[in-house]
Amino acid sequence: MDLQQKVKEVFPGLSTGQKKVAKYLLVHSHTFAVTSAQKLGKDIGVSETTIIRFCYSLGLSGYAELQNLIRNQLIYESSSLNEYHSSKLEAASQPNFMAQVMGQDIISIEKTMKNLSNEDFAKTVDKLAAADNVLISGHRLSFSAAHWLTFTLRLVREEVHLYRPDTDDIFLLLDKMTENSVFVAISFHRYVKETVKITEMAKKAGAFVIGVTDSELAPIAEYTDILLPISTPRTSTIDTAPVLFSLLNSLVAGVSIKDEQGFKERKAIYDAFNQDDYFF
Repeated sequence: MDLQQKVKEVFPGLSTGQKKVAKYLLVHSHTFAVTSAQKLGKDIGVSETTIIRFCYSLGLSGYAELQNLIRNQLIYESSSLNEYHSSKLEAASQPNFMAQVMGQDIISIEKTMKNLSNEDFAKTVDKLAAADNVLISGHRLSFSAAHWLTFTLRLVREEVHLYRPDTDDIFLLLDKMTENSVFVAISFHRYVKETVKITEMAKKAGAFVIGVTDSELAPIAEYTDILLPISTPRTSTIDTAPVLFSLLNSLVAGVSIKDEQGFKERKAIYDAFNQDDYFF
């Protein structure tokens, strides 16, 4: 059983208490493997009965089966890199390896297109176009996506900033944010704690928060005004990259159309710079 996928499937039908258990499981699966149902219930703030009923909702016989399932998965899937490699070994057993890998990317992009709300996408574009200041954050693999979005969005509008943890003071960056500002958090499986904390801080600062992640259960979800979840068949962070960049490209394209005059002005500046023998 793919436990994360199963939790996502049953999540909408869970009770409020069971949803708390589901969210806790997503972030603290190791705790489930070594903690009793009674102790876990106290830590989460729900009853032991709620823990057991959550197990039933997953189609399991009880908490003991859930623990065994988690322990077995932790042994083999100690990181998403294992899952990534396993999926590529499977693709290698089929004709035309390149087509197999890229074909799976296409399926994930199409699934994301189907599952994403057009209303949420349009509102995200509107907010990115109208904001007085846009701050973007992502760590580890998500940093490359955050960097790309910052660079590309700067081509079509002003006041777009990337949080660089090695040189920036996040408090100074957040201090510049207003109720008309937008904070974009990019966060995927394993969910770096610093991204979650900064997202919470941006929300408290009054910014409009947009989250790009792989699940509606992701830790940043509770601090976002709009959540854009990406659909992939596995938890491998590497496999999210093609879908992620496709979505980000769509957002930038939307902003360029939304503020066409602003885009033309930025393009003129860029073209003038281009003519100064900087590029071949």
